[in-house]
Amino acid sequence: MRVLKLFLLLVVAGNATFAQSKYEWKEGNAGGYTYKYVTNDPMQARFYTLKNGLTVILSVNKKEPRIQTLIGVRAGSTSDPADHTGLAHYLEHLLFKGTDKYGSLDWAKEKPYLDQIEGLYDVYNQTTDVAKRKAIYRQIDSVSGIAAKYAIANEYDKMMTAMGAQGTNAHTSNEETVYEEDIPSNAVDKFLTLQAERFRNPQFRIFHTELEAVYEEKNRGLDNDNNKMYETLFAALFPTHNYGQQTTIGTIEHLKNPSLKAIRKFYDTYYVPNNMSIVMAGDFDPDYVIKKIDEKFSYMQPKPVTEYTAAPEKAITAPIVKEVIGPDAESVNIAFRLPGAEDTKTRLLIAALAQVLTNGSAGLMDLNLNKQQKLLSASAGDYGLKDYTVLFLAGKAKEGQTLEDVRDLLLGQLEILKKGQFDETLIKAIVNNYKLAEIQGLESNNNRATSIMDNYIKSAGKTWAADVAYIDDLSKISKQQIVDFANKNLNNNYVIVYKRKGEDKSTEKVEKPPITPVEVNRDAQSAFLKSIFEMPATPVKPQWLDFNKDIQKGKVGAADVLYVQNKENGLFRLYYKFDMGSWNNKLLPLAATYLSFLGTDKMSAEEITKQFYNIACSFKVSAGSDESSIVISGLNENFDQAVKLFEDLIRNCKVDENAFAALKSRINKSRTDAKLNKGQIMNALTYYGMYGAKNPFNNTLSKADLESLKAQTLVDLLHSLPNFKPTIIYYGPKPLATLTADVKRLHPMPATFATPPAATKFEQVHNTKGNVLFTDYNMVQSEVRWVYNDTKYDPKETAIVELFNAYFGGGMGSIVFQTIRESKALAYSTYAYYSSPNKKELSYTTMAYVGSQADKMNEAIAGMNELLTDIPRSDKALITAKASMKQDIETQRVTQDGIIANYLNAKKLGLDYDLRKDVYNAIDNMNFEQVKAFHAKHIAGKPYTYCVLASDKRVSEEDLKKYGDVKKLSLEELFGY
Repeated sequence: MRVLKLFLLLVVAGNATFAQSKYEWKEGNAGGYTYKYVTNDPMQARFYTLKNGLTVILSVNKKEPRIQTLIGVRAGSTSDPADHTGLAHYLEHLLFKGTDKYGSLDWAKEKPYLDQIEGLYDVYNQTTDVAKRKAIYRQIDSVSGIAAKYAIANEYDKMMTAMGAQGTNAHTSNEETVYEEDIPSNAVDKFLTLQAERFRNPQFRIFHTELEAVYEEKNRGLDNDNNKMYETLFAALFPTHNYGQQTTIGTIEHLKNPSLKAIRKFYDTYYVPNNMSIVMAGDFDPDYVIKKIDEKFSYMQPKPVTEYTAAPEKAITAPIVKEVIGPDAESVNIAFRLPGAEDTKTRLLIAALAQVLTNGSAGLMDLNLNKQQKLLSASAGDYGLKDYTVLFLAGKAKEGQTLEDVRDLLLGQLEILKKGQFDETLIKAIVNNYKLAEIQGLESNNNRATSIMDNYIKSAGKTWAADVAYIDDLSKISKQQIVDFANKNLNNNYVIVYKRKGEDKSTEKVEKPPITPVEVNRDAQSAFLKSIFEMPATPVKPQWLDFNKDIQKGKVGAADVLYVQNKENGLFRLYYKFDMGSWNNKLLPLAATYLSFLGTDKMSAEEITKQFYNIACSFKVSAGSDESSIVISGLNENFDQAVKLFEDLIRNCKVDENAFAALKSRINKSRTDAKLNKGQIMNALTYYGMYGAKNPFNNTLSKADLESLKAQTLVDLLHSLPNFKPTIIYYGPKPLATLTADVKRLHPMPATFATPPAATKFEQVHNTKGNVLFTDYNMVQSEVRWVYNDTKYDPKETAIVELFNAYFGGGMGSIVFQTIRESKALAYSTYAYYSSPNKKELSYTTMAYVGSQADKMNEAIAGMNELLTDIPRSDKALITAKASMKQDIETQRVTQDGIIANYLNAKKLGLDYDLRKDVYNAIDNMNFEQVKAFHAKHIAGKPYTYCVLASDKRVSEEDLKKYGDVKKLSLEELFGY
């Protein structure tokens, strides 16, 4: 459905017979092509089927001169051969390596070596003797090094970057492999020419280093408790179907024994036009685009495709209980196996049922568990696949609570639903909120394209009419139907996985053989690349913001109003921004959280939440470091009602001691869980590196302060918030005069505003020598982040900073990525950039990162340090970086309340104009000498802080001492509690 991303669901409706007659398939003709469309489709999607069977689906959206493109194949890990799992994912990686026309300096000379490598891998796969395998791999490594001399690494990415693409990526899952690009509207010809070539004759070059990247990806998964939990759950839920028997990334054994011949066979089998689609959503002429796609992709020849089928799973007759052990926080996940995407009525019932359980506001779990804080968190959702749908229930325990307690609470809400103990009006409210999200979703090209592609993958596009009719059909679902369905299908037929804390001694890493760094031929260019670069493109003129014209300004009393009118739809967003945050008062974030559990003399917290949900509106109070905000949003027709509801709450909320005690307990548990999460720990290490022992990350209440805190203190703080001077921001349909009058009426302000408390000052550390901050964590990998605070902000440096980042470490074509991953195969994830501050008084910060195997940490650090010391020259890469910068600025459109956000951000930097204009005008005149001089001045030879997160059993202190004085930090030092 179109609101997929906004609801974090994967909901696909079924066939058109259930849809209303106003949503019917029709046929249209334009530009010499026939297409199908569905009446009353707000996306106005056109469905073409070319002569060779290729599906093309186009949705025009003129909001900005960009296009979201997705090229999808209806084959993923479910289609992997049983003896080569992970193969579809391998292939996805290799589709970035080029063909016989690009990615190669000399295809005729390269090909014999690639053929030899393919044969060697076949021998390697069939060899079991350890010594012989090592010898064969040395041959693979040696021949790969020779072959790489003819390869041009990342030439695909260079072409996409130069034409102004963003979000270059791909993903593989159970039933799909999808290639993703966001391109400028003037790059259609270049894009289609490149994509047609990409799928014509892909070559699997630079394979063994890419294999290393997949190894790293697998090891990262082994360090991820959630990943292990879901694999365990699906394996139990699907003992027969490949949904559970094969993982996307594959088994360790199969990763160690890849077959290039098997990968080629998979490509030849599934990458055929009658099994693929091209989806484009954005600003383009559909008649022109379909003609060009037909021209470029007509070479593809259709083949019969046999879709994967499995014997039906046997019914689950009693709960299947599994456990996963790992260092991260504990949780409970329950899953029911239900009918798949083609069963329309059932899919609607499952989606409605999941929303009744939890919709983020007024579902049973939202009100009965989350709002009443009976556990740390609870949620439900559904994941739709072709053959089956999975209904999930998930929860985390609060302090002193067992996972069995969480299980009972989750299943208890399901029992309440089965007894029909919920108001029928909830279904109407769910439908109204879907309508709201649909309006929001239509603004996004990505949302459009993703929704269309989801439908294609699951039904080859046949069920789009039902997808368009989704909300209307959902509104016909009755409470009794949901109750009956739940009682029939949701009983003891579930799988439950307890994620428990502990050391998983069964975890093994993918051992990686030694690899000799390969050539990347950074400055080489194929003739094909040159032809792409030479293709004409109609220039797109950049659009600059004029803060004096694009923002209307007004007053409500002494408060400033910043206003942009919404002329597109009936949605509004109203903000009250205050110049104070947690640095002014540590209690502000806690008070903001507490508010969601409070009621007034007239209404309970649950009643307030229901009222907001029923009118398709919402509110959010948040506190950042130096500012806080109140946001009220939703349907403009309910503006008055929503604002009144919130004003009554913020001014009249009353103490709830039970809610406060539960909140403190949950905060303590959340803090404990945060200390178990490696992402949180690395963030804490980074802040420590930037600011020292006293830093914004650990600027929080101590455990003693939290325990002694009184609920009344927080309520008093909430009551006082309207007494501080706000900046009022509005994006919506109301005229400015009407808006200011309404706010004056609904939001009374004091005669004199209160003065915010003085803010705590945090000073950025300026190193004089290198040092190492280390924290022990039970993990297979090591993660290293370099941190160095440099000079103060200077707007004149913005252009060179952005060019340096684009050239040095900003993407797959950057110097860092090509060296660390492509050439040396030291990491799956790596980057480096010079981070600009968000305030004029702050300093720039250099950030670099490598996540590698612990036993390759020293190599990875050495590789990054070489680049931080000496920047390699690549004139071609610089040209590409500059072209990308220009295209990004030319096609960027700052709209809606983003205009106001841009203005406020500029003010923080001491600017009163759109700085992008200065950057754009400087691009053409910048050269490598300036980039090198910037690197020498700001990057090279600096005394970096190395923030290292790894297991002390895998990384030695002696190794760490090579990089500076070592400081081992406890979690208490990092987190402040």
